Amino acid sequence: MKDIDLFQAALGLGNEWFVTKTEFKPTEKRLDIYLDFERGSHFECPVCQTPCGAYDAKEQVWQHLNFFQYKTYLHAWVPRISCKEHGIKQINIPWARERSGFTLLFEAMIMALVDQMPVKDIADMMEVEDTRLWRIIEHYVNKDLERSDLSTVRRIGVDETSSQKGHKYVSLFVDLDTRKVVFVTKGKDSSSVQAFKDHLIKYGGSPERITDFSCDLSPAFINGIEDNFPRAHITFDKFHVMKLLNNAVDETRRSEQVEEKDLKKTRYIWLKNPENLTKKQKEKLQSISSLQLKTGRAYRMKLIFQRIFSAEPVTFDRVEALRKWYGWAIRSRIDAIVEFAKTLKRHWEGITHWFVSTINNAILEGLNSLVQAAKTRARGFRSIEYFKLIIYRVAGKMVYLPI
Repeated sequence: MKDIDLFQAALGLGNEWFVTKTEFKPTEKRLDIYLDFERGSHFECPVCQTPCGAYDAKEQVWQHLNFFQYKTYLHAWVPRISCKEHGIKQINIPWARERSGFTLLFEAMIMALVDQMPVKDIADMMEVEDTRLWRIIEHYVNKDLERSDLSTVRRIGVDETSSQKGHKYVSLFVDLDTRKVVFVTKGKDSSSVQAFKDHLIKYGGSPERITDFSCDLSPAFINGIEDNFPRAHITFDKFHVMKLLNNAVDETRRSEQVEEKDLKKTRYIWLKNPENLTKKQKEKLQSISSLQLKTGRAYRMKLIFQRIFSAEPVTFDRVEALRKWYGWAIRSRIDAIVEFAKTLKRHWEGITHWFVSTINNAILEGLNSLVQAAKTRARGFRSIEYFKLIIYRVAGKMVYLPI
């Protein structure tokens, strides 16, 4: 088989196009493949698909997948057609999208590599400016977003994640039922919730049909949800609430260890559950427990609080148990626990609504780990917009592909 016939078959050009010649340049590590079409060929109008004759043609070049270690380019004179109904139009070609500069196969490879590598590393490997690759990613991410149908969205989790050092944040909105990021926006204030509302409406959703939100205790998120989704119930993420209680236990330890030297280097004992302690940690906990310290009391209170919010079925009334726990905590005379109890009281409705909704931000934490892994690989993103694109790509269950 001649090289022309080989490339003709490999490129899958169809009947209208054929390879006219190839130029192999070993010193430049480059392969150029030239394409042409049969004179007198007719091409479909890109608007109405009516076969039309060529009006004129313009030479274009596209970077293709490497041929072994050699950069490969396709060259072709791309015709414009004259449609009786729609006038002069450039035709759609089968191997590339309009104004791309890359073939569809090249773009497909880039989108596959994005899931595993930083864009800058891909650009260096392919010897292409990374801004050109970002344009590919932006095109296909936006294409996927255009296909969004948010009409069935009912339960939303919202959380923020940092884009880089310097405390620049984006807010992620996740459909808790499909486990998919449906919206990403700059910032973490109440305006981000307004932006999500606009996005929801744009793609067929309705604020009135949103029944539940899961979020942390951020006043910005709370105000944004109450203003824009008045019918939705807020469930405060129980893991975030638990983190606040863990912080209260640790604050108690740090305050008490000034006089109680036995508490030094015991931080992780109080953060763990008893079943997760090592043998040495269990022995240390038992010896400290005999001292009747505030830290020990705070730890026992934490364990009971966890039991109230256990995912397992319970035989007691959770709300009544939490009321009794609150009374115990507010009278505990442990400053950090008292402050936590006051926070519990202020956010009582949203915290206890978990007993009804059982939703939380665990899904977001999992997706956030994917996002942060991508950020770590890329050593941060110099642009918020680039960071948003990567989030949609790795956490948005993207289905639109170049081929």
